[in-house]
Amino acid sequence: MSDICNEGNASAPVDTSLASLLYYEIRMDNRKPRAKTDPDVSKQPTDFRDLSNRILEQADSGIPRALFLKKVSQMVIQFSGCDVVRMVLFKRNRRYRCELNRHMNQSFRFEETSPVSDQSGECTWSSSNDSALDQLCSDIASGRFDSSLSWYTENGSLWLGDITDQTIPGLQPMDSGEGLGIGVSKGSHSLALIAVEAGLQHIGLLELESITPDFFTEQQIESYEFVAQTLGIALAHRRLQEALRERVKELTCLYGIAKAVAQPGISLDEVLQKTVELLPPGWLYPDICCARIVLDKRVYTTSGYRKPAHSMRADITVDGNKRGSIEVGYVWEKPQLDEGPFLNEERHLINAIAREVSNIVEQKQAEEEKVMLQEQLRHADRLVTIGQLGAGLAHELNEPLANILGFAQLATKDQGLRGQTKQDIEKIISASLHAREVIKKLLVFARETSPERTYINLSAMVKDSLYLLQSRCSKAGIKLSCNTPADLPEIMADRSQLLQVLTNLVVNAIQAMPRGGHLTITTAHNDTHVLLIVEDTGTGMSDEVREMIFDPFFTTKDVDQGTGLGLSVVHGIVSSHNGTIEVESEIDRGTKFVIRLPAETTTNSKEGKDD
Repeated sequence: MSDICNEGNASAPVDTSLASLLYYEIRMDNRKPRAKTDPDVSKQPTDFRDLSNRILEQADSGIPRALFLKKVSQMVIQFSGCDVVRMVLFKRNRRYRCELNRHMNQSFRFEETSPVSDQSGECTWSSSNDSALDQLCSDIASGRFDSSLSWYTENGSLWLGDITDQTIPGLQPMDSGEGLGIGVSKGSHSLALIAVEAGLQHIGLLELESITPDFFTEQQIESYEFVAQTLGIALAHRRLQEALRERVKELTCLYGIAKAVAQPGISLDEVLQKTVELLPPGWLYPDICCARIVLDKRVYTTSGYRKPAHSMRADITVDGNKRGSIEVGYVWEKPQLDEGPFLNEERHLINAIAREVSNIVEQKQAEEEKVMLQEQLRHADRLVTIGQLGAGLAHELNEPLANILGFAQLATKDQGLRGQTKQDIEKIISASLHAREVIKKLLVFARETSPERTYINLSAMVKDSLYLLQSRCSKAGIKLSCNTPADLPEIMADRSQLLQVLTNLVVNAIQAMPRGGHLTITTAHNDTHVLLIVEDTGTGMSDEVREMIFDPFFTTKDVDQGTGLGLSVVHGIVSSHNGTIEVESEIDRGTKFVIRLPAETTTNSKEGKDD
């Protein structure tokens, strides 16, 4: 029996060619003749060939295995006129057993399980736990037989005209209600046990029973051996067809994914949605198949997805980290196959798709990082260019602006100025002062001014500016809350520049809350950084605006309300202090700026102060 299991699990391809079939016919023609019996003229060789052809046609129909075996059993029982047809077949790691009984409304029973072995490791053929029967079946299936015994044919098939006259071990009648498998029904007389072969492999047994004594003739048994051989070829052909279909499905699915990825400008979300829609046709029961891809908590499903009764899953791993999974399942119960109701080929397919999706994610991730780096380079180059231009303009404008401001201030000292003229000169002075402030911001942005850095406590600086900040917030109907613990580590910074950072952020927050709101200023620290957090409940920003707020001269305000340099200056000051600035914003929910500045260690602080 172990031989049968090994042959059933063999991975070598089965020879189902016409040459194999012809070899079998030649082998039968060269057999030694047995004692002559009266031939049954009702069944001619052409009839058996027709039966074999119909079995091969069914094998080409693509129907499920259970239905195929049912149809074959119906053909055989109708053709032969016998009372019971049983089959036990092995395929890789599966065992198939079926029975069709003429006297039980031609009820067909089918069972599919993993191969069952007895204590000695031999595969079992029936449910009776009869070791003698299992050994007999094993001998017939593997061609181990004693040719001197009268009940064996030249090819090793067991043939008995009346089982009640024989005492063959294992062939005791059993109740018809017992489990499936090879056995002898009570009341049966004629019996035939024929090996089912596929090429040179033995894959199972075909059993025919009749309650009529001497029901089969020798010529019929020889023909049924040919039918059994045809059945073996048909089963092998089906297996190759299944493997081919699954391979075509796999290649079609992978090709569809590759085709989707190749579309110019397609996003990762679109690729994954197209991929999940390509999955059901690749499985055995596409009509009841649903699929789901989960990646970084984003979920992509087939239309009408619902929780499946059975599913198989494969992980999506990117750079060694599990980022999600692919799940394919059936919403209804289906018969057990290799892995639940799924085929081994489908396990290979879902693993291949998971690897492909992982590669796609890595590729898209690399493309996004490349675009981000290119944008950062362009942004840095733009800032450098604007900085150089701003510094040049500031130096060129400073001298004429100083002259305008100086002469305007001198003109105000003329006692003969009339009211309107004096007011106009005062407007010139105000505009010149505003222009000078813009030039100062340009110089700070271009880092043309030398910072004066000292050790400062960020919380103390915020508290010192509270009077001015509180006054401006009160006028705008804004509630100001501060959380500034005194035990912050000191930082090495330019106090006036950090005060400018705080003022710019507060002014922006006030302008973002025209109908009032809540402004919160918080200072905090961790092991390496001191944090300044400014959070408002204003109008917020869109993603597009948030990406541009640090660009010089970018503003969403009216022309007379801002220059577009405030946040650029903030970014420049924070960067010059080796810090970082992050922005979180949501439309109609507010904006949060988080500035991180390097904290000075106690040792460094003392050394700096001693110097």
